[in-house]
Order: sequence, then structure tokens, then C-alpha cells
Amino acid sequence: MFLKFFYLLRNNGIPVSLHEYLTLMEALKKEIVAYSIEDFYALSRAIMVKQEAHLDRYDVLFAHFFQGAEFVPDDFFNSTIPEEWLYENFINQLSEEEKAMIEAMGGPEALMKRFKELMEEQKERHEGGNKWIGTGGTSPFGANGYNPEGYRIGQSGSRHRSAIKVWDKREFANLDDSVELNTRNMKIALKRLRHFTREGIETELDIDDTIHCTSKNAGMLDIIMRPEKKNRVKVLLLMDIGGSMDDHVEICARLFSAARHEFKHLEYFYFHNCVYETVWKDNTRRYDRVPTLELLHKYNKDYKVIFVGDAAMSPYEIVSKGGSVEHFNDEAGIVWLHRFKEHFDHIAWINPNEEAGWEFYQSTQIIKEFVDDKMFPMTITGLTDTMKSLK
Repeated sequence: MFLKFFYLLRNNGIPVSLHEYLTLMEALKKEIVAYSIEDFYALSRAIMVKQEAHLDRYDVLFAHFFQGAEFVPDDFFNSTIPEEWLYENFINQLSEEEKAMIEAMGGPEALMKRFKELMEEQKERHEGGNKWIGTGGTSPFGANGYNPEGYRIGQSGSRHRSAIKVWDKREFANLDDSVELNTRNMKIALKRLRHFTREGIETELDIDDTIHCTSKNAGMLDIIMRPEKKNRVKVLLLMDIGGSMDDHVEICARLFSAARHEFKHLEYFYFHNCVYETVWKDNTRRYDRVPTLELLHKYNKDYKVIFVGDAAMSPYEIVSKGGSVEHFNDEAGIVWLHRFKEHFDHIAWINPNEEAGWEFYQSTQIIKEFVDDKMFPMTITGLTDTMKSLK
């Protein structure tokens, strides 16, 4: 049985090896956990899952194998599912009593239509009341309230046993590398850019050297201390702001928040479309600019440079003198970009536009060639590849 579970994990994107399987068998043989599905779940997850991004997928596969939950492969969603199929499936899951109950709302069609309308209209959390999707109210849609018929959303378990349909949020869903970017999974991706060094006061016990030196002293204890290991990576973040980047303000704000949390040595500046002779630190005071040459003189070549921008502009803004849309630049943007490339050893570009659309912008192709194809989409996989390219 466990061998089938092992192959189910391997065949569905979780990189488990024979070593993990044998470790699990040894743990079960030694009765490390009690005879309960919850304990076995915790044990097997600790052994089989090595990356946080796979936790949600593991939960789905575990529930499918041991609890009979339906498993839907990833490629199932690549095709369009006819709406009438979904509707028929929804109706077939209802008992006769439940079908009679929802007629008070005008039938399942009216209930589903109203739910879609609220999903489009509602922009924030709502508590109480009888209209919006929320908690503690009498709306047909939400959790921890009361309505004789409706959709229970996000509630842990049933209360009045009258929900028509249940959507449960899996605990690790937002760690999956295929879901929408948020600050938390951005932090996980950025952690891959690490450069640990030991500097400063010796405050940490060096166990290996202590054992070695004590052995050389015929058993006389010789304690060896060492500085604490810290992440010393230095990052220079330059972000495009304004114009077409207005569409990406929210996701860029998440990236900036994650970067400030993960990188102790982080310097950041803003530019518009392409870097020219000046950049700035405060978007409310764009007139207070910093000469770009100052960046090249101030920050050593050991800084990792990350540009964030959609690279969607007129190609003249990159290759021509006076091509900037905001001022007359004495030197072309590509000249300033090459100065960055000559000074810093590691440069990458994160593009919030979908990768499939890059080929339609000549400017994007110019920038992509400039960074030696180290342009990555703003996805979890893209951020992970960015961090790898900067090492």
C-alpha cells in the first residue's frame, strides 16, 4: 500500500526518492507514531516533503490516497470545462430536500448567479449583515452565520447542516509555486539568494573544533568559539515606476516588502522606463534626485543588481539620445545600462508582464539581450530562477 502512495507522490510532482520511502518504513517499524491517520500524516509529510512549495500538493495527494478525496491532475485545468457540466454536477450532489430548500432563492440558477455578482462587486472583508459574502451574518454566502440555504465558504465544519456547497481552504495552498504571488511565498523564493559569512564577535560554540582540540589535549576541555553565521548578501534594487507600471503597483509593493524583510543590506531606487543620469528614492519627491554615477561610485561590485520593470516602451527611450519621454537625456539609456553591467558582476531583470507577451515589445527584447537573457517573469518560479542567476 505504501509503495503505491510513494509512486503517487513521484508521479505528481513531489520529488521523493527510495531513501525517503525506506526512512518512512523504518519509522513505522519502530512505531514512532501512534495508530492514527493524523499522526501518520505528520510523520509522512515530515519525511517525504522537502520544500514548502510542495506542502499543498502533498495534502491533496494524501487526502486522495488515504481518505478517498477526488484528485484532479494539473493538466485537467488546461482545457475549458463546459459550464453545463459543472451545473449538472452541482445539481446531482443535492438531495431532494436540499433541492426543495433552494427554491426559496429562485432555484440554483439564481443562487449561483447572485454569488457571481457578489464576487465581482465585493472588494473587502464583511462581517454581519444579509447581503455580502462574509461572516456572522444572514447572507446566503459566507461562514459562521445563518441562512436556511446558501454556500458555506471558508468555515471549518458545519454548524446548521444547511449549506448547499462547501469550499474549504487548504492550510498550505498559498505556499504552492503555482498559485498567485503574495508576500509570504515571495519571501520563500528570495531566501534562495543567500551568502553566509562569519564576521564579528565570537559568540557561537564551534562543536567540531571543540571536539577536535579537546581530543588533541588528551581529553582536557578546550572550548572553541566562532562568530555567528549571517547572510551578508547585498542587493541593489531598481524599480520602474509610473506609466504602464501602474498596472503592477500592488505586486511590486509585495515584492518590495518581501525584499526589505529578507535582505539586511538592501538599497533601492526608482526610475521610469529606463535608467538615465538620475534616479530617486521618494516618489512623492521625484525632483529630489540622486545622480546615477553616485550609485556606481558608492556601491561595490559585490552588490547584486535587480531591475524590476515591464521593459515596455518605445525602443528610442533605450537606444537614442533624447529618447526619454520625461526630459532630454544627453546619453542614451543603453549607455547607462552598460555602465551598470561594467561595474556589477551580477545583474538580473524581473518583468511583471506575462512572459508570453514579451516577444511583442521590441524594447523588451533589447533589455532581455542586454541582461544576457537573465530576464525572468514575476512568478514564484521566476523569482526562484532570478535568485539562482545572481549567485
